[in-house]
Amino acid sequence: MEITGVDFVAVPTRDFEKASHFYSDVLGLPCSGRWGDMPAAEFETGNLTIALMQSDAFGLEFHPHRVPIALHVEDVEAARTQLESQGVRFVAETIDSGVCLQAIFEDPDGNVLDLHHRYAPKKPQA
Repeated sequence: MEITGVDFVAVPTRDFEKASHFYSDVLGLPCSGRWGDMPAAEFETGNLTIALMQSDAFGLEFHPHRVPIALHVEDVEAARTQLESQGVRFVAETIDSGVCLQAIFEDPDGNVLDLHHRYAPKKPQA
């Protein structure tokens, strides 16, 4: 077996319509398709698809992701200001790790997301 990539990351929701509005209208991610009549859809970030799924419709108990999905932006502070103006609450001040800037927030279901910008060059792999 050879794994050649990741097709999508699933993000759970309790309310598909509310979450769909957040990912499309607040975050501005284009929806690339619905999963038929199921309360699920795929949203594109540029290099990773976020599959938003209403947990109970798939026989799953809802548990939010508590580790962040890092969403690349060119300007973390500008993106943060834009989201805050739409009522998005950030969990802490912007983090400067010495390698990148990060601003961590939650979607309406408590899934953790992260505005991220790496400013340091990546080190070559050994």
